Amino acid sequence: MATTGEKTNEDGRNRKEEKRAESSSGAQNGRVPIAKAMRLAAGQLAELLQCEPGSVSSVKATSEGWTADVEVVEVERIPETTSVMGSYRVQLDGQGNLLGYERTRRYARGQIDQRK
Repeated sequence: MATTGEKTNEDGRNRKEEKRAESSSGAQNGRVPIAKAMRLAAGQLAELLQCEPGSVSSVKATSEGWTADVEVVEVERIPETTSVMGSYRVQLDGQGNLLGYERTRRYARGQIDQRK
């Protein structure tokens, strides 16, 4: 909670707390925070493909912004373990805008990767 004289934002954090949160999340360098990048990647891809996003399996910072791998339900089947999934690599700029995407893998939901 803010002390007397400090301004707070709508969720009750003062400006010093906001700056600390921004610097630990990456927003200070002009890039949206990683959690927001995850949501934006899944949401924008789902909107384009008209498919339900299953999960975000990875997010990495790049010099341009973010790269994320998003798992999408491409064909819904019963039982769910037989649904067809697609893994998409999504590129976002620093503000979280979609720059491009590509499908990197297609598999049955119940399939487990074989490790060698």
